[in-house]
Amino acid sequence: MYFAALLARTEDGWEASDTELDDVETLSDLADLAREASPEDDTVLVLIEQEDAWFGVVRVDGEDDPRIYVSDAAAAARSSYGEILLTDELLGREPGDDGPDLDALDLDGTEEPDGDSDDDEDGGTAEAVPHSPVGDAEILDDLGVSEKELKALDADDALNAIAEALGASEVLETVR
Repeated sequence: MYFAALLARTEDGWEASDTELDDVETLSDLADLAREASPEDDTVLVLIEQEDAWFGVVRVDGEDDPRIYVSDAAAAARSSYGEILLTDELLGREPGDDGPDLDALDLDGTEEPDGDSDDDEDGGTAEAVPHSPVGDAEILDDLGVSEKELKALDADDALNAIAEALGASEVLETVR
């Protein structure tokens, strides 16, 4: 089960909105969706979680490039929403580098792909997408969540912990 929300920072505090990602196909689409949530070019966080598997944070500050953190790249790679976040740059690959065949993976994220989980049918290895955090772990430092704290969060309660540290737990709960 997935949950996605936008937290927009305003002069009055954080505002939360539930968001559907069904029409989002690229990171650029996601950044545009976040920018629409804050007409004043304030900070917007896109919080995404797949229950007990992984979570991701995308931070958009005005027209700056989005900053991304994903708690478990391999788990996110098996998810249609996670696949949006796992750019070549984030994974340290050259653009166009094939890496693992993400289309061959089960994208509902609830099961391992059929067969040996380390090898796909084309001979690539799942190790190309690490079972570890990727991205900017300092993404929330200036908002009160240190790199160490972010990396220590469990996927099952991470978004609540982040919202609590930001002072936005009540507004996030209203959209859950």
